[in-house]
Amino acid sequence: MGKKEKKEKAKERREKRLQDIQLLRSIPYSDQQRWWSKETIAVVTGGNRGIGFEICRQFATHGLTVILTSRDATAGSESIRVLQEGGLDVVYHPLDIVDGSSINNFVEWLQENYGGLDILVNNAGVNFNLGSDNSVENARKVIETNYYGTKNITEALIPLMKPSIVGARIVNVSSRLGRLNGRRNRISNVALREQLSDVECLSEELIDRTLSSFLQQVEDGSWTSGGWPQIYTDYSVSKLAVNAYTRLTARKLSERPEDQKIYINCCCPGWVKTALTGFAGNNTVEEGADTGVWLALLHDQTFMGSFFAERREINF
Repeated sequence: MGKKEKKEKAKERREKRLQDIQLLRSIPYSDQQRWWSKETIAVVTGGNRGIGFEICRQFATHGLTVILTSRDATAGSESIRVLQEGGLDVVYHPLDIVDGSSINNFVEWLQENYGGLDILVNNAGVNFNLGSDNSVENARKVIETNYYGTKNITEALIPLMKPSIVGARIVNVSSRLGRLNGRRNRISNVALREQLSDVECLSEELIDRTLSSFLQQVEDGSWTSGGWPQIYTDYSVSKLAVNAYTRLTARKLSERPEDQKIYINCCCPGWVKTALTGFAGNNTVEEGADTGVWLALLHDQTFMGSFFAERREINF
């Protein structure tokens, strides 16, 4: 089979998967599947537009209490207005995940008003490259937001996650671009790849060292020969770190007692038509939000530290 035929076959399989998922989305959850209620609190970061907005909409449609957060209060309030006009009950609170005082204010407000949360979707993120661009001019901001921001809000909210029989859930919106062992766009340093692949050896120090090394090479201009991902390099490295952090945190959380379980996983929404991609993606926002919502609402949750796309588990 030639390259063109393989590509066509892969496209057909993908379209079939998306059709199957669309059908599944149209089937309402049964009473047995619905472990949640109006008392279930879902927090979504970066919820004012794109995938985050759609995740909020779908959660609210399913009857959860949704707290939409965003850095821009004006944009957040406008998003809430749109959802409320559609008959959905969604609450807004400002949250800048790279600002420690903003995180502290949000944590205090959440505890005082809701006593905690059941679901956290880490969707907030930035990307400054479009099309064939691959600038690293904003690499530090990308790393600080996509990785350190995600890590900091997660660490701040874990103590507030409510104990339950079904377990609390954390979903990190990530990307296949950050895969360690993908056929394309992976880091070429085999030793580093093996270290990051070994969940027992994973540590925050290793992730930090990897990011520091990348940013140092960005500073001195040697990053192009450093063996980093070739597509959207800064974004890909940031998501590689998110994936590693998901697996590391899963290892730590797995030690919690049965009635205090917190399930953390990550998902790739695909190439979605949003502002982050310059609206150049293949998937709709409904398709992009689907796996994250599905993962957060699974009744018999057993996945821990796994990576998903199109409702199926994929390799890191």
